[in-house]
Amino acid sequence: MNLVVVVQARASSTRLPGKIFMDLCGAPLLVRMLERLKACKTPFTLVVATTDDPADDQIPALAAQASVACVRGHPTDLLERHLTAARAFSADAVAKIPSDCPLIDPRVVDRILGTFVEANGAYEYVSNLHPATWPDGYDVEVMSMDALERAGREATRPHEREHTTPYLWDEQGRFRCHNVAWDRDLSMTHRLTIDYAEDYALIKAVYEALYRPEGEAFSLDQILALLDARPDLYALNAHLSGVNWYRHHLDELQTIDVSRTRWTAAEQAQGGAR
Repeated sequence: MNLVVVVQARASSTRLPGKIFMDLCGAPLLVRMLERLKACKTPFTLVVATTDDPADDQIPALAAQASVACVRGHPTDLLERHLTAARAFSADAVAKIPSDCPLIDPRVVDRILGTFVEANGAYEYVSNLHPATWPDGYDVEVMSMDALERAGREATRPHEREHTTPYLWDEQGRFRCHNVAWDRDLSMTHRLTIDYAEDYALIKAVYEALYRPEGEAFSLDQILALLDARPDLYALNAHLSGVNWYRHHLDELQTIDVSRTRWTAAEQAQGGAR
């Protein structure tokens, strides 16, 4: 199986512009994340998929710094951008991992990818998100190329194009889907992704405490142990736990309800974001 892992990245984040360039122990955030993915044991081709917007002209150089290929495509149609990357490398299956997951554990990635590969075609889509149990920032989705091509042909609603995969998982019975659950649920209590300045403060602190240039990639268990021992670090972005993109699409998503998302304090003051 030719498995292609696609990391979507752009410079113009609306909430935290330039976050992929932010420093983590002497290297840009995107480079550190790619290093962690390269520590996976599952065989795959790793590709950064950025946009053809001039604002993202620096991103191919970042990918090259990590010795990773880069392709460019549509700025807002991420479904099409993933198809562009997958076709460029003749993928049989495609994994989607967003660039806002710099703490992702290669062992978790291997578990989800391994589940898909070992199923030998029994599943068309495997993730650890539906329902989510892992901390926010551990998003892994993998799908057959046939399923991704079908989504590319049939998905028409804006959120299906922008978020790449809802057409695959948001209607029971449309595709053969499987979820990899954890032995606990920290999805709404532990935020290890980056969208806000508070997220960067936490991630930077974790790297400074755990990163070793010559060592094995630090694990999720090590991160959780650090946060248990340092409640001051956990508190840095705890008020944002559960804030995710679902909150903007509750009227459109069939399998997600209000219990799987939260609003920021500013949004709550305005009656919630819809």
